[in-house]
Parts: sequence; C-alpha cells; structure tokens
Amino acid sequence: MDHHLPPAGGPLARLRHGLGIHPGETGAVVAGFLFFFCLFASYFMLRPVRETMGIAGGVKNLQWLFTATFVVMLAAIPLYGACCAWLPRRRFVPWVYGFFIANLVGFALATRAVPDNVWLARVFYVWLSVFNLFVVSVAWSLMADVFRPEQARRLFALLAAGASAGGLAGPVMGGWLVVHIGLTGLMLLSAALLAATLPGVGWLFGWRGRAGAGVAKPGDAVAADPAHPVGGGLWAGLSLVMRSRYLLGISLFVILLATASTFLYFEQARLVAEAFPQRARQTQVFSALDAVVQALTIIVQLFFSGRVARRYGVAALLTMVPLAVVAGFLLLAMFPTFSVLASVMILRRVGEYALLRPGREMLFTVVDPETKYKAKNVIDTAVYRAGDAVSAWVKTAVDAISGHAAAVALTGAALALGWAFLGWWLGRRHELQLLQAGPAPAGSTRSATSSSAAQPR
Repeated sequence: MDHHLPPAGGPLARLRHGLGIHPGETGAVVAGFLFFFCLFASYFMLRPVRETMGIAGGVKNLQWLFTATFVVMLAAIPLYGACCAWLPRRRFVPWVYGFFIANLVGFALATRAVPDNVWLARVFYVWLSVFNLFVVSVAWSLMADVFRPEQARRLFALLAAGASAGGLAGPVMGGWLVVHIGLTGLMLLSAALLAATLPGVGWLFGWRGRAGAGVAKPGDAVAADPAHPVGGGLWAGLSLVMRSRYLLGISLFVILLATASTFLYFEQARLVAEAFPQRARQTQVFSALDAVVQALTIIVQLFFSGRVARRYGVAALLTMVPLAVVAGFLLLAMFPTFSVLASVMILRRVGEYALLRPGREMLFTVVDPETKYKAKNVIDTAVYRAGDAVSAWVKTAVDAISGHAAAVALTGAALALGWAFLGWWLGRRHELQLLQAGPAPAGSTRSATSSSAAQPR
C-alpha cells in the first residue's frame, strides 16, 4: 500500500507521497486532471443557462423535459454502440467529443439567429442533459481503461478534483463573460474547452502502455490493446447489464442516486422560483450554488477522498453519502425552507462529486473493455436518465397525493436508506472481484481481471 512508502526527497516528492502518487504516475495525474478541468469547465459554463431555461418553460413542465431527455438517450445508445464497436478506442473517444463540439457550434449559430425561441431553449436543455452524461461517461471509461484497479483507488479522487476545479471555473467564467460575449460566445468558448481535452486522450493511451493498465503487474493481466475496436453488437451494452448481477446492482445504485438528485432538484426549482422571481437573480443563485459546491468538493477530494478509499475501500465511498442524504431529507421534512434545501443540495452534490463519483468509477476497473465502454455508458446515460424520468413523475404524483413537501422528503429518506445498503453491497462485491483476479500468464492479452471478473455475476 502507498502509505508504507518512505516520503524521501524534497517537498514535491513528499507532496506526491501525501497524495498517493507513485513514481512515474505524475504525468498521468496531471494529464487526467487537466482533461477533466477542461471538460467540466466546458459543461458548467453552460449549466446555469440550462437551469434558467428549465424554469422559463415552467417548473410544472420539468418532468416532460426529463422524459424527453430519456427518449433521446435511448435513441443515442445504438449509434454510440456502433461507433464503439467499429472504431479503435484511441480514435473512438476523440470522435465522440468531436461530434459534441460540432453540436455546440451549431447551437451557437442558432442562438445568434433566434435568441428568444422557446423551442430552441427546450431543445438545448435536453441536449445539454444528454451531452453532460455522455462526455463524462466516456471520460471515466477512458480512465478505467488507462489505470489499473490499484492505481484507481489511489488516483481517481485526484482526477475528480480536476473535474471539480473545472466545475468551479466554468460558472465563474460564464457569469463574468456572458455580459461581454453573449450566449453565442459562451457556447463557442465551451466548444473550445471541449476541444482542449483531445490532446490528452492520445497522451493517456500512450502512458497506459508504459506504466498503466497495459503493463502487467502481479495479480494483473495485460488489458486489451486500445488500437483495436471493442467490438460487439449495437445493443451489447444493454445485454451485458441484463446478464450481470454486479452491473444490475450498479444500475439500481445509479437509479437511486438519480432519484435523490431529482427529488432535491425539483424542490430547488420550486423554492428558487418562489424566493427569487427575477430570471437574472435565479441564474445568479444557481451559479453561486455551483461555485460553493465545486470549491468544497476540491478540498474534500484532495485531502479526504483518497485517504478514505485507501484506508476503508470503495464501500465507504459508496455508503457515506446516502446516509448523509437520509439525514438531509429528514431535516428538510421538518424545515422545508430554501436555506435548509440549499444546505442539503450542497451536501449531496459535494458528496456525489468527491466520494460517490470516484467510488462508482472504481467499480468499473474490474471489468473488460467492452463492459467499460458499452455497459458503463448504458448505465451512465440511459439508466441514469430513466431514473430521472421515473422519479420526476413519482415526485409529481407524491405532490399531487399529499400536497405537502414533507411527504416528498420522507419518501426520499426511505429510498436513500436502501441506496446506502446497496452501496455497501457493491463495495463488497468489488473487493471480491479483486481477490478473484489471479496472476495472468506472461504475454496474456486478457482483460485486467480475467474472465471471471470480466463479467461479474
């Protein structure tokens, strides 16, 4: 374990040791950090605009936007599966990002032509919701492909800190620049930041062959060559999920995560609309919440998440946040005010980005490349948005039946309790997969965890 290594050398060496970075890994951590910084700055620059557009369409109509997002996500899965099956992974990731860059340029031109079109605003809301999940899912598939499981436990929280730094810089830059360059300029800048991630893809795949998942270590096998396509059918990701209890467990975990997020998101939209009637003020509130969340998340990721993962394992990362959300929902049931809701939202989002996200991505370091790219994408996109859509209608039904915010909070608390238990179960299964992975024969090209772990049951 990394905490047994002597912190020899100067201040930089001691800093690397404190952060859990082994010799030869610094370049990969910096590349991954910058990759996530540019990616999340690109998205979070536009996120407050999306939230304002959602309110503009009517808080009572949000469930329709969630449903539309889920339908679009389902339509995109076979197209994604085709690209993943035919393109080598080295080329697949840049192609996916290039597609979304072109989309952003198109939206910039359309927004300049018809700036106040309500249907363009709705389409952009749905598109950004799809864009967010796809690009982030592909990014973490790349990291699960590049890093070995042991490296992931030490380093994923540091990589996620890059995402948080980008998530902090994005809304700050967006709030300041939008008055100077307008929404069109903001979209073009977002496209440029997304394009800045592309050089890092090739560098990380190159490092993978020198010191990452492409190099055999005791207990590991050499993972499949990224110069070859993943293969499989257009709907292979869905079939892989349906055949594996492990992947079904991750899917249910994601659905419960989406449910907690959606319940709080709807309450946020309602309370913000009541407390701040002006649209400009609403955008400022959303930007401020994003900035606070990302600043706190960076601190937790750098000084807390990695230590928890190394000392207590993945199960701790996946259990702590749901238990905190249970307490938050109970508090919200007693005091349904904007200040309490904002505190719970900040707690939930900081926990998701700093603990749940790294922990969830570690679960995919013990599966084969097809599962990493296809099944993971199905879970991160279609399953997540299905959870959004279903929970949105459940929230609407609970509101209609009870007419009281406390009923929503108590329902959320009960679901979060089950979410915590599932997180503990998945963490235990992950550890079991690592124990089952035996040393590979020299020159083997199997997945990093052998056939028994590649399709965990």
